Formats: sequence, C-alpha cells, structure tokens
Amino acid sequence: MVSRVRVWLNRTYAENVFFMDQLRRNPSDRAVEIHATHGDPDSPVLAAADTAELEPEGLSPAAYVEYALAQCARRRIDVFVPRLHQAAIVAHRAEFEAAGTALLAPPPEAVAVFRDKAVAYEAARAIGVPVPPWWRVRTAEELLAAVEELEAQGHTPCFKPASGAGGVGFRVITRSPFSAAHLAGFPGPQVPLDLVVEAVRAAPDPVDWLVMPRLEQPEVSVDCLTGRDNRVRLAVGRTKNGRRRGFTLHEQWLEPARRLAEGFGLHHLSNIQFRMYGDRPVLLDVNTRPAGGLHQLSLCGVNAPWAAVRLALGEDPGEIVPPFLGQDYTVVSGPRPLLPVPLPRQRTEPAGPAPVPAAGAAP
Repeated sequence: MVSRVRVWLNRTYAENVFFMDQLRRNPSDRAVEIHATHGDPDSPVLAAADTAELEPEGLSPAAYVEYALAQCARRRIDVFVPRLHQAAIVAHRAEFEAAGTALLAPPPEAVAVFRDKAVAYEAARAIGVPVPPWWRVRTAEELLAAVEELEAQGHTPCFKPASGAGGVGFRVITRSPFSAAHLAGFPGPQVPLDLVVEAVRAAPDPVDWLVMPRLEQPEVSVDCLTGRDNRVRLAVGRTKNGRRRGFTLHEQWLEPARRLAEGFGLHHLSNIQFRMYGDRPVLLDVNTRPAGGLHQLSLCGVNAPWAAVRLALGEDPGEIVPPFLGQDYTVVSGPRPLLPVPLPRQRTEPAGPAPVPAAGAAP
C-alpha cells in the first residue's frame, strides 16, 4: 500500500488553506497528512491542518532552523514548504534531507538573489529580462533626485522596500499637499512628497527603498514549477486588471518567466510578476515561494500544489499543460472555520507507520 505523504507548512498565508485543500484532493488519490505551524492561534491554516502547533516567538534564524529540524523529525515530515526564514532553512537542505524531509523551495543561491529587489533587477537585466528604471535610495536627497528625474520623464513616482513581499510598504508619491481629501473614503497608497521627505529625514536609520515609475496594468503573475534539473514543468500566467482576473499562456509573459526560473534555478514553486512599462512587460517582482493565489490554477484544471509535492518527492510529473484556460473571474472573501478554542490541535504520534489516529484535545 502506498504510504501517506506528510507535508508541513510553516507560518504561511491564510490563502494557503486552498493549497492544503488541493493536496488532499490530489488526482493520485494519495493520502496526505498536513502539519501547520503559525504564530497566530486564529490562523485558518491551523484549523485546516491535521496537526498544528503554535510557533515559538523570537527565535533567531539559526534557532528556527533547529526548531524546524526537530519538527520534521518528530512529525516525520516528508515535504516541508518553508515560508518563514526560508533563506536560513534552505542553507541547511542537506540536514533536512538526512532527516528524510524534502524542502519544497529553491536552493540558497536563488533565494539570495531575489531577497533584494535591487539585486534581482540587476540579475534579471543581465540575462535579458526587461526591468523598469529604478533608483535605490537611502536618504531624503537621493529620494528627491529620483522623484524629480521620474517626473521630468512624465512618470508617476512610487517606492517600495528593497526587501519585502506582498506589496507591504508600497506607496505612490504625489505633489498634492496633505488635505481632507486624503482622509475621504478608504486609505490609499498616495502619500505627499513633503511628508515622505520629512519622515525620511526624521528617521533614526536610513531607509532602503527602490524608487521607480508606477507601472501600469495588467499585472501578470506567472506561476512556475521547476525541477532541480532547472527545467520548467509548468508555467501559467494569472492576469489582474482591476477586479477582473484571468489566465494567459502568451509568450510575452511566459518566456521571461521561464528564463528567470531556469537561469537562476528557481526550483519547485515560484511566482514571477510583470507589469507594463509603456508598451512592454517588465519585471515587477520574483517570489521564491508558492503564491497565495496558486490555487486559482484549479480553474484551468491544474493541481499545482500536488505536482510540486510529487516533484519534491522525486516523482517527476513531466511537462504540465493546462487542458483549458478558465474564464475570467474575480476574488471574493468567504468564511473558513477556526479552532473552537485558541489552542492548536495535537495528535499522539504513533511509534511507527500506522493509520492516522483520531484528533485528541490539546493539553
């Protein structure tokens, strides 16, 4: 009998409850047991998992690696999908493999390139992938110089942290003075230049931002699945234009994504984002992890999470071509259950391979 697969997701996004759903509904009809850890007891991924624990707070990256190795040994994890402290974890891949755990993540060299957006843009440009103009700024004077040059070229300037994910810290610069108009409706990304300059000058430490033109829609996120042989098995673009979402297999998006995934060894799942600069796509960001919206590829008949787990286990799924492209759609929120009390669920670990026991109450 084929054994079940034990998968661990650490401190991941709430949307990955859908990642977990797809693993359980895999086309191989393989039993999957999911372990989840998080710092928030009300994270829906804890409730969606078969076993769950709260993560200790305040661990250094090195200490977290020790914690992760212990988790993998105690839970007999087959595949670990790290998000938190990914860079530190992949640097110890050999130790996880010695413990019987495959890491569903790229090698440390690839993670290092794309942790810093300035380094990523330089690397992408070096292999012929178009990138937008950008300035790395640390002082108010550097910020003003970049903004003035962009405005002289007719662009709307914006900035974002050189390191970060999920659009955190993204702002659009405006010359309009702060007024009641900025307080109307919902908060937006626009910030007056004078307030930004004042804040940078008053900051105790230098900022580390990229200043660049605001890029236009559509935004296309290409989800890639790449083997350790650097060959892409799956590449599908998810388009976003306002509320409308859709899918694309157009090579203007897929070709540069494949070039990045194969050229830098973005093994397993990655997400490569593009936007328009004038009339051509340019690189926006590269995520060395599964995208929160990866499950949306199910609308194209693709179960990407399961294909990635198979690849991590050494079972090559081969080239995956969507049998169809789903119709345009939008994203709406919906309810997901939480644990009845703000404590993680536990299971008694069997001494050896055995059917999964029933969930017991947490101590």
